[in-house]
Amino acid sequence: MSELLVAPVRGRRELRTFVRFNYELYKDCPYAVPDFLEDTLDTFNPQKNPAFRFCEAEFFLARRDGRIVGRVAAIINRRANETWHEKHVRFGWIDFIDDLEVSAALLHAVEEWGRERGMTHIVGPLGFTDMDLEGMLTDGYDQLSTMNSIYNYPYYPEHMARLGYQKEVGWVERKVAVPRKGHEANQEKYFKVAELVKRRYGFRIRKFKSKKEIMREGYIPKVLGVVNRAYANLYGYSEMDQAQMEAYAKQYLPFLDKRYLSVVETAEGEVIGMGICITSLSRAIQKAKAKLFPFGWYYMAKALWFNRHPETLDMLLVGVLPEYQEKGANALIFADLIPEGTKDGYLWAETHHQLEDNIPSQAQWKNLDCVIHKRRAAFGKDI
Repeated sequence: MSELLVAPVRGRRELRTFVRFNYELYKDCPYAVPDFLEDTLDTFNPQKNPAFRFCEAEFFLARRDGRIVGRVAAIINRRANETWHEKHVRFGWIDFIDDLEVSAALLHAVEEWGRERGMTHIVGPLGFTDMDLEGMLTDGYDQLSTMNSIYNYPYYPEHMARLGYQKEVGWVERKVAVPRKGHEANQEKYFKVAELVKRRYGFRIRKFKSKKEIMREGYIPKVLGVVNRAYANLYGYSEMDQAQMEAYAKQYLPFLDKRYLSVVETAEGEVIGMGICITSLSRAIQKAKAKLFPFGWYYMAKALWFNRHPETLDMLLVGVLPEYQEKGANALIFADLIPEGTKDGYLWAETHHQLEDNIPSQAQWKNLDCVIHKRRAAFGKDI
């Protein structure tokens, strides 16, 4: 067998090769949704990604006979390590052909890189922060992926087991039927609880006339501040700062339909919960071949604004401040979003990935017709 070489990425051209290897590996897979080339290059750019102020990264490519056969990113998130009192190196953006020598060499490169920097444990797939793609798919290989989740072939977790990696944490994703005839479930409970908490606590839903209003009145840091507090105790979370919030707003706000931003406030105007959904862009990204230019924008615009028969709604984020999670604040979010989804004719909503042992988060779907259709995990070991 020819010699396998793993080396760090050097220069912008090699970085583009790193990104595009995923597209080549999955070009014939109908379920995979590639990252946007432009967005991913920005994520890897220290001048454009604020996470580099507290993260260090290296990118590796594996070659055999000059052909790319694998890739992986090595990341140290110092903020997360300090928060959780750990010395973890993360591996992310990992892809490889079905060859154990390749996957072993890639992970060995990350292990050595982390060990040289004083790390004692490797874990992944994780990104720079929780806003990046994370979790290796372990079930649901016949389900269409989303723009903010990882798709991988079934042999990936098999390689992890053979290389001595253990599952450290698991996530689940649900396919939720948007209430309609035959799929009503117990949705009325959300509306009853929503009315009750409005009367008892004075909670209300804040809606917006425009995206400019969202920005002008400072709701980006208010909404993402809820994420910081609601997700603070979740696996590996590192708090977002103002620069990161602004970067995420720039990335996602253009895709947002303001009707699908549901913000819960107290009577005094404190933001205590939020739900953010966008129409599924999975098929559009596939057709665009993950590039906005020169023609990708057409497929995106068609999916966002000219699709008369939308099928799937992606639930990007749902969160409620811990002290209000037992007071029915999440019911207001569902009571606000369900009528919009029903009116627009959506058939399904895809939830964001949720920790499988996060019981309160799992329980919020119990009154809807839904099924767990994907599972994913992070794997790790001491180094």
